[in-house]
Amino acid sequence: MLNNIGLPGLLLIAIVVLVLFGRGKISSLMGEVGKGITSFKKGVAEGKEELEDTAEVARDVTPETETEKDKA
Repeated sequence: MLNNIGLPGLLLIAIVVLVLFGRGKISSLMGEVGKGITSFKKGVAEGKEELEDTAEVARDVTPETETEKDKA
């Protein structure tokens, strides 16, 4: 359905949105979208760090054998 919009169709949609909402409303909306994207990226990075920290703690869970206990 959206495969054949093309550049003229996108320009027409952009003009209609600009007329309906006005320049000020669109710029404030884009500012909020930018803040949301930044917050999302920050959350993903924090989640990745948390997973890596958890993986560091749980990395080696194999029990020591008798020969390894004697060496230590």
